[in-house]
Amino acid sequence: MTDVTLPSLGESVTEGIITQWFKKVGDAVARDEPLFEVSTDKVDSEMPSPAAGVLVEILAEEGDTVETGSRVAVIDESGSATPSAPRIDEPQKKPITEEPSSTPAPVVAKSTDIVNGVVVSPVVRRILADGGVEPSTLQGSGPGGAITRRDAERAVLEGPTEEVVVALSNGRRRMGQHMAVSAQVTPHGFVAIEVDGAVFAKLDALGRSTRDGVAVSDEMLVSLAAVRALAEFEFLNATFTGEELVVHRTVNLGLVRSIADDGMLVPVVHAAAGLTLRALARRVNELDERVASRQLTTDDLMGGTFTVIGAPSANSLWSEPIIIQPQVAVLSVGAVREVPVVITTDGVAAVGIGRRVVLGLSFDHRVSEPVGAAEYLERVGQLLGGLDVEGER
Repeated sequence: MTDVTLPSLGESVTEGIITQWFKKVGDAVARDEPLFEVSTDKVDSEMPSPAAGVLVEILAEEGDTVETGSRVAVIDESGSATPSAPRIDEPQKKPITEEPSSTPAPVVAKSTDIVNGVVVSPVVRRILADGGVEPSTLQGSGPGGAITRRDAERAVLEGPTEEVVVALSNGRRRMGQHMAVSAQVTPHGFVAIEVDGAVFAKLDALGRSTRDGVAVSDEMLVSLAAVRALAEFEFLNATFTGEELVVHRTVNLGLVRSIADDGMLVPVVHAAAGLTLRALARRVNELDERVASRQLTTDDLMGGTFTVIGAPSANSLWSEPIIIQPQVAVLSVGAVREVPVVITTDGVAAVGIGRRVVLGLSFDHRVSEPVGAAEYLERVGQLLGGLDVEGER
């Protein structure tokens, strides 16, 4: 007998929701064949079977919230498929195994993704949330009263008929939990400075793409300078392990991405130090494509050592982000603005139009103080202004 357990799903992720079983008790399964789907605040993933054989027991039903490491099913590697095996949702007796397992049974809790006894899939949940429709107000047309995607789209088209209390999505709930923990355990400090943004005008003149045709954003230019400045401010490229500070030689750059009404994700550009603008743009665009298609892997979300958050809107001056545990700093980028500036030419000062951007740094007071944080931002500004955009694109 082989126990199927819920594997680690990423940093800070301790549980997931079983959203779908692809097999039922009595079905034959092949090794590495998709067995079930699990949803977390960071990513939806198909879990492969750890062995070939027959699925003889399911310990966590669709809609259950399961802790990582818990048993969710049992596979008999010596068994054969039983066509008449009972369905998952029918009463059935527990099969007698050859010997008891020492692995603990799953710790489960019924999720808000079950409405009127029927599991609501993540896709349907997102459609209804976007349209402001409460699932409990609908009668599904699918098997057993399940709410189908067509039901959800029709309900959103018709619009909500009354005010309802909408539960937080799994992603927003988890995001709030993580941010609350960070605010409690980390003594936050914040510094912001305004720097010259003339480099963005150079990018506009050359075209906002690399020679390979990959899009280049303001965030990418600032991220490139931020990563290079960390070589001189290594104490900011660090993470806490308990009470010990681990300073990293490799910069794994996290980039904050908003997920339509479902919180945020922070995909990671691993080994970002040494990348040119062209290489960084390619890596960031690949991650953004996987974010949009919900194809991020757990590796894409793990190992960050420093984070950058771009301007929330075209009119945002700056933001004061909460540090993402276990990191010690996060850099925020304001919107690039055209403003009146004093320009000195041949000793003569005059007012002209220039570009400026505000950079902010939320930092952990255990590793820095405002002076050190400001010095880092000043260095980022200097490196930003000195970027050879034409050579690196």
